[in-house]
Amino acid sequence: MTQAIDSCNALYRLLPAMDSLLKISQVMSFIDKFGKPQVKAELTRMLTAARSLIAKQGTLPAWCTDDAALVRELEQALHHASRHSLSPVINLSGTILHTNLGRSQMCESAISAVTEVMRHPVPLEFDMGAGKRGHRDSRISELVHELTGAEACCVVNNNAAAVLLMLASVAPGKEVIVSRGELVEIGGAFRIPDIMAQAGCKLVEVGCTNRTHLKDYAAAITDNTAAIMKVHTSNYHIAGFTKSVSEAELAGLCRERGIALISDLGSGALTELSRFGLACESMPQQMLSDGVDLVSFSGDKLLGGPQAGLVVGKKALIDKLQSHPLKRALRCDKMVLAALEATLLEYRKPEQLDTVMPIFRKLSRPLTELERLGRLLMQGCEELDTTLGVALEPCQTQVGSGSQPDVLLESVALCFTPSLGLAEDSLISLDRHFKNQNVPLIGRLGAGKLWLDLRGSDDDGELAAALYECISRWQDKRTRQTGAAACEVAA
Repeated sequence: MTQAIDSCNALYRLLPAMDSLLKISQVMSFIDKFGKPQVKAELTRMLTAARSLIAKQGTLPAWCTDDAALVRELEQALHHASRHSLSPVINLSGTILHTNLGRSQMCESAISAVTEVMRHPVPLEFDMGAGKRGHRDSRISELVHELTGAEACCVVNNNAAAVLLMLASVAPGKEVIVSRGELVEIGGAFRIPDIMAQAGCKLVEVGCTNRTHLKDYAAAITDNTAAIMKVHTSNYHIAGFTKSVSEAELAGLCRERGIALISDLGSGALTELSRFGLACESMPQQMLSDGVDLVSFSGDKLLGGPQAGLVVGKKALIDKLQSHPLKRALRCDKMVLAALEATLLEYRKPEQLDTVMPIFRKLSRPLTELERLGRLLMQGCEELDTTLGVALEPCQTQVGSGSQPDVLLESVALCFTPSLGLAEDSLISLDRHFKNQNVPLIGRLGAGKLWLDLRGSDDDGELAAALYECISRWQDKRTRQTGAAACEVAA
């Protein structure tokens, strides 16, 4: 026991001092690049880990006696610590609008517009013609009028905020009637009854979960009723013995009783989706034509723009939203507005949406093209590592973010199965390896395989480069592990 303690003490004495480490020429260059506090912090972490290794295994890490190994490990740690949390990934999860991966990717014109407003002063709230203060929503309102026929538009930071502001402005302290079949919950436990309470409204439920009639709405209207609200059930579907009331029918009832008809449309498509193989989706222009007074929808889902919430409809009601105290708390900044404007401008050319909007480009990509890409990638992977099982399998892609929950698009996936030669070669470690690359590849696990759905590819060349680098590093890792295992056997 005493001999073991003496041995450990000898190893502790071999640990380099911080001052000596900071004087190594390559480490000094890291100080210039990353800053001395960050370099010292990583070196401290490495020394702490080395002490732990001595205590547990009675050995020194290789970098303690090899400056080259020290520099490699330190550089890797510094780059990892300095990496931006929102670094790019390749989404091959099988969900196009993945909430956890940022939902819609924006078109190039939106990206350029955001870059420009970041670099320069812009007339965010300045009327260039009148030479006085203007309103930041004015340009968006003009474009929305052109595209949907809405009298005006109010823009806030997401659709949940749009629903909150719409209710707080139209029905404060009043009753709002909603069908029981439309009391939805979306991600993050956001529920319509909760948001209605926050807006200061009283929820009045009518009908049953599967069937609500016009007479149910009519019977619930009182002197304290401010509005009837329709909620698009975008993230689930009720089938079978069902009945719902159309916006056009409700519009007639609301006009007759002198109350507002408002709608939370959710995803909010501005173009017909059936040409992409999706189900027909209610559009704001259609709902306004049916007589809805206010419609709210997202900017970052089926619209394909930045995270935003738009409320469109009657100008008198929009004016109430714009003057409400909540609007200032929920308003969008210049970057969101610039991206949204550029996105809406693309809708002037609907025939080009398939090519300029990333979401529509992915949804409309032919299956034969994906299969051809899959065969090329599979061949490249097999040439790099013959021990890693790879196959091309049919799969289905979902739109995601609560949009079109019943629709699945045909696709293909590269499916990887790790070798079981070493304990570390598990499916979970393979998935972790794919996620830990310079450009992480985000797939999904299922049926004993790691699936990379190719419909998520934005740039096939970039995908191939990232995938081949990932496979090469996996092979290097296996080689090192095999070598280490052989050394242990020899010892």
